[in-house]
This record gives sequence, structure tokens and C-alpha cells, in this order.
Amino acid sequence: MKPCILLIEDDSDMRELVAGHLEHGGFDVQRAEDGIKGQALALQYSPDLILLDLMLPKVDGLTLCQRLRRDERTAKIPILMLTALGSIKDKVSGFNSGADDYLPKPFDLEELMVRVKALLRRSDHAPLSTKHNEILSYGCITLVPERFEAIWFDKPVRLTHLEFELLHCLLQRHGQTVAPSLILKEVWGYEPDDDIETIRVHVRHLRTKLEPDPRKPRFIKTVYGAGYCLELPSERQAQAS
Repeated sequence: MKPCILLIEDDSDMRELVAGHLEHGGFDVQRAEDGIKGQALALQYSPDLILLDLMLPKVDGLTLCQRLRRDERTAKIPILMLTALGSIKDKVSGFNSGADDYLPKPFDLEELMVRVKALLRRSDHAPLSTKHNEILSYGCITLVPERFEAIWFDKPVRLTHLEFELLHCLLQRHGQTVAPSLILKEVWGYEPDDDIETIRVHVRHLRTKLEPDPRKPRFIKTVYGAGYCLELPSERQAQAS
């Protein structure tokens, strides 16, 4: 069965161009020209991926993204935002609304295809790096793949798919500085030239769930100019603290 993609785009020329390219690439594409129809089709078809424009009539893309994330029937569907709003502030708003990826217009159709395939691979019912239900544990943290959950100082913490992947990437290399390029390749599945804000937003979300004071992180540290480092106490240190 072909993967189903829901394309929510109000510009008819753009909608047909993107849909045609995806269909030629082997996907089944459902089309919506506004936010209300887009939400209805998401519930009707349960697509494998949603391509979402931000500047939509009736219901804008950010609001629709938030609605889809709040509804358990659509909460886990990957969302790739396509928009002419490409500033860092716009990207942050998109990710904070629940988007998995963000591609500013104008974009190359082959770049779009790379992003689509990467999201579909990563959302194949299990994280990329945990396909075999591997439980990864060190000191105060244990990752439980089937629930996208971290046991953090003996307390369960629910994570989004991306947060889980990011934490898994850092935990595999705890105590080491992990470069943004490696994080993007391993977590997002592609290697853009300049997309550090994508990582930064999701690191911020992780800190709000794991750090006692997210503004002064003790565990997920920024190594300026180099990347991020997960510094964890050993099990003995955690028990003593």
C-alpha cells in the first residue's frame, strides 16, 4: 500500500505542483485548500504524513497543528510545515506548535522529497535508533522505546517522538559533545547546511521536562560552537545526591 500524504495548501498552483511530484514519487496524496478541510481529511484518512502550509484560510496552520497534536487520533502523525515565513522566530513558532520539520518556501522539490522520506522512516512505529526495542540505561536515566518514555530519577517522563530520538542520540554519547550535524543526520535523517534552530528548540523542550531549572541546565549542556553534551551522574552518584 502506498504511503498516504495529506497536503494542506491554499495556493492551487503550489498544491498541484507538490502533489504531482509526490504522486510521481509513489505516494498517495490527499489535498485540502483550507484548515477546516485539512483537519477533516486528517481524521478521515489518518495519513502517514501531513504537509501543512501556515498561511491558510479559515484556520491558520499554527492553530491547526496545535489541534492535530491535541487530538489523540492525529497526535502522532508527522507534520512538515511548508511556508514562506522562514525567519528563526517563525521556525520556533512552528516547532512549538508541534511540527516535526519546517521547510521554507521557495524550496527544491527534491529537498522536499528528502524531508518527506526521512520523516516517514523515522515515524515507522519506532524510533530509527531503537527499532529492536532496545532499552538504553545509564545512571539516573532509562529510555523505554515502546512508550517514548524516560525514567528520570525513578520518575516516568513522557516524551514526543523527536524528544525521545534526540535524548537517545545524546545518551548514546553521554559525556561527549555531539555536533549539530550528527544530531540532524541521526535524529532528523538529513543533513541541511544551516538548521541549528531546529535542534535548539527541541533541546529547550527537553530541558523543560528534565532540568530542575531549564534556564540553568545541569544535564543537557550547550557547548558553544561545538554542539550539546549530556552530562549524567553515575548510578552511585545519583543515589548519593
